[in-house]
Amino acid sequence: MQLTGPGVWGPPADHDESVRVLRRAVELGVNLIDTADAYGPHVSEELIREALHPYDGVLIATKAGQLRTGPGQWHPCGRPEYLRQQCELSLRRLGLERIELFQLHRVDPTVPAADQFGALADLRAEGKINLVGLSQVSVAQVEEAEAIVEIATVQNRYNLVDRTSDDVLRHCTERGIGFIPWHPVGAGELAKPGGLVHDIAEGLDATAAQVALAWLLQRSSIMLPIPGTSSVAHLEENLLAAELKLDLSTVAALDDAA
Repeated sequence: MQLTGPGVWGPPADHDESVRVLRRAVELGVNLIDTADAYGPHVSEELIREALHPYDGVLIATKAGQLRTGPGQWHPCGRPEYLRQQCELSLRRLGLERIELFQLHRVDPTVPAADQFGALADLRAEGKINLVGLSQVSVAQVEEAEAIVEIATVQNRYNLVDRTSDDVLRHCTERGIGFIPWHPVGAGELAKPGGLVHDIAEGLDATAAQVALAWLLQRSSIMLPIPGTSSVAHLEENLLAAELKLDLSTVAALDDAA
């Protein structure tokens, strides 16, 4: 999402740095890259193909279900024919015969949810996609979808200061469904000088973002954070969070902080 222009619209300010970010991520062991047809629109998928095709050992996850009418403008669209069209276009842009993880970007309230989940089931049955994911959903919506098609992942906003999806995370953990928190490094006031995350980071010689990511990774075995960035330096900083281990007292303090 960060490899695009302002408002997630148009090309990035530095095309070559975006390509370097993608290639460096894979060099450092990243094997899941999350994107969407709506990022740009199309810009992110095209950059990923340019930088990484044929994706040896890397799973490219994309999404459909959001119309873009301008910078910063998003409109859910879950009509089955639209989801099918966008799947076909993503296949073409990414240079794939099958999308390994295809996610419904949003449940469209104007279209029966069963029709939207059914469209994903049809695409999977046809071999155009392998795994099915959902984004920004409730437990009830996950359960409704599971009655129609196997759900591999759920991508909801979740971080230290926004835990409204705690019940969804519990459901995913119990069911073995991958949980992909977007905006994972959010820490709000906790990251400012004098805040708990800031103080913990200073004590560990780490950054606030690294502490936020480390907390997520220790919160559940099915956690798959997707911190976005447009710079190699920020990418490398984020990835160091995987090596940061928080002791139990620190985890408990962060659990209680929000």
